[in-house]
Amino acid sequence: MKEARSVRKDRAAYVARQIAVPLLVSLIIGVAAGFGGVFFHYLLRWGSNILWTTPEELAEVPIWLRLLIPVAAGAFCGLVVSKWAPEIRGPGVPQVMKALALEGGRIRHRVTLLKALVTSTLISAGASVGREGPIVQIGASIGSSISQIFSMDSDKRRLAVACGAAAGMAATFQAPIAGTMFAVEILLFDLEVSSMSNIVISAVTGTVVARQMLGQRATIHPANFALVSHWELVFYLCLGLAAGVVSLFLIWSLFGLPRLWRRVPGPEWLKPAMGGLMLGLLGIYLPQVLGVGYGQILKALDGKVLFVTAIVLCVAKIAATSICISSGMSGGIFAPSLFIGAMLGSAVGISALHCCPIQGVNPAYYALVGMGAVVSGTTLAPMTAVLTIFELTYTYQVILPLMVACIPSLLIVRLFHGYSVYETKLVSEGVDIVRGHEINRLRDMKVSAYMSPVERVVYTNTPFWDVVELMDKSAFPHFVVFRPDGRLAGVLTIRDIRRYLIHRDECPQDLQAKDVMNKDVIVISEEDSLEKAFHIFAAKGFSFLPVVSVSDPLKVVGILKKSDFLNAYHENVVKERVFSNLNLFCMVGPKDNSERQVPLKH
Repeated sequence: MKEARSVRKDRAAYVARQIAVPLLVSLIIGVAAGFGGVFFHYLLRWGSNILWTTPEELAEVPIWLRLLIPVAAGAFCGLVVSKWAPEIRGPGVPQVMKALALEGGRIRHRVTLLKALVTSTLISAGASVGREGPIVQIGASIGSSISQIFSMDSDKRRLAVACGAAAGMAATFQAPIAGTMFAVEILLFDLEVSSMSNIVISAVTGTVVARQMLGQRATIHPANFALVSHWELVFYLCLGLAAGVVSLFLIWSLFGLPRLWRRVPGPEWLKPAMGGLMLGLLGIYLPQVLGVGYGQILKALDGKVLFVTAIVLCVAKIAATSICISSGMSGGIFAPSLFIGAMLGSAVGISALHCCPIQGVNPAYYALVGMGAVVSGTTLAPMTAVLTIFELTYTYQVILPLMVACIPSLLIVRLFHGYSVYETKLVSEGVDIVRGHEINRLRDMKVSAYMSPVERVVYTNTPFWDVVELMDKSAFPHFVVFRPDGRLAGVLTIRDIRRYLIHRDECPQDLQAKDVMNKDVIVISEEDSLEKAFHIFAAKGFSFLPVVSVSDPLKVVGILKKSDFLNAYHENVVKERVFSNLNLFCMVGPKDNSERQVPLKH
């Protein structure tokens, strides 16, 4: 009886610790990130009132002020980024992905305030960036800080970061489903189903806080959407293909221009100011591309944008966003993608109106679908795009055209580029995330720690049949071949000697190892990381690699077996979870000391 009561007590403690407490923390994160979104909203409002004399219409601002304010805001951004927080540079979402993959979800506390301050200043000054990337990073930073306060392990800390990001996104757009899908589809590829409830709680809580503080409002108020005829799906398909091409152009310009900026002389902190000057010059002629651009989006959704205007603004917005992001400013890409998609959709809709004899075709509908199609192409997250447009409009009829347009856009970017705009940012920094499994965890693992000694020594003058005998007795029948002076000459595997064994009657009696070995040897240094070994094993299919000295590329110090490499990676990935389960077993396992396993020392 006592044992049963003890088991129930331990089970209750386990449920509280592993389920109830994380859900409570998710609720706290949702509240905090919701207030973070509200704070960011007011920062944007205050910044616009301070920096622009007439925030309603940027075109009314004097030309000299339209140049000066972006330059000053860029200089402020450059100083803060270079001196205090370099991780707030850029969209924000890639930095969160990097923190989840490489740093166990740890984000510095200062990111919350500095990201909000810098990005709100830039957007208020007219920078062509979005607010979703910053609020995702702000929410993620809040989640990381709260998880560190509660001393959570790495898995729960990563989940807390995703909860904060989802809550921030949901609070900004008042779209809890889209915020949840954003965290699941973009941030956490390998999310466990049981963790979904935590993210949903945070997203819903963040939305509730935002609605209580700011009122319930829809960011976009489109005309009543209608699919006039199913033949229109052909035009929506064409819109999706065009959105894929435009998304490619946007991604390439965003990350092609930084190569040019690196050639520009001068300190790094000054380059955002130079970008601000270029943005101001563009804004003199096209003030519509300054800022987030929701006003112009609403015009497109009212069908008040001309064909030529839509094309010009689409190209100009790509240029303005690329200038801002590539020069080192802080801001998101989601809102510019919505702007570009609205202009592209308007152009396609006007073309459909002239080409299609069906009555009731409305370019405003195409602008709405174009927004989702470009978001799908840039983020490679079609469900996030579809649900975002749905929650921004609360129009169910738009889902079918959205799906028809979003999938082709995604496929084109996948086919011709392969990475989303966020993944491209990480790849440019040397961070390679593959299907949610971060191969950069191998970067800190040195080959020297996992290589094996050379057990069987084969020289170039070793008789061939002696090599065959060694292979027959060896558990690992692959050898490094040495010169008489002990330096690397080649490698020998079963594949190299197979044809000689088949035609053994034709083999010369004086056949030696040097006659059959492979002289084209790929080696790896003892100081190299296992990440380099990963790429070699994946590309070449080798079973082992000779490990050479750093000082002498022909001095073999060991071999790295593919099996040892895989074991090392597997051990590194599951180590924390194994020890977590062992600790859990010790907490809720049998009370009888005779049945309890001895805890492992580590």
